[in-house]
Amino acid sequence: VQLQASGGGLVQAGGSLRLSCVVSGFSLDHYAIGWFRQAPGKEREFVSRTRWSSGFTNFADSVQGRFTISKDGARNTLYLQMNSLKPEDTAVYYCAASRAEVFSVSAENYAYWGQGTLVTVSS
Repeated sequence: VQLQASGGGLVQAGGSLRLSCVVSGFSLDHYAIGWFRQAPGKEREFVSRTRWSSGFTNFADSVQGRFTISKDGARNTLYLQMNSLKPEDTAVYYCAASRAEVFSVSAENYAYWGQGTLVTVSS
């Protein structure tokens, strides 16, 4: 089981980035994928969660309306499109997997994690 997040980088405030989470090693049909982020000196926080089979997605209030989710089933890849980025979005972003019935906003409930990708938003 492996998750690999990528797509981070440096962007100016108001800009956009698209993060990718490639999953391998298991079928995603019964899993949910979460995105979390951790800024320096802060705890890891929930960004979004998606049930893979249905595509049903929730977002944190802080990103609602700016971030969207899409997926490519053929590539077992979930995308996090981040628009209207703000300096406070600066963090390491992680994707994680849990059983779909768990569908949690808590990082502790996700069993599998990718390595993280750094997003830096300059003002």
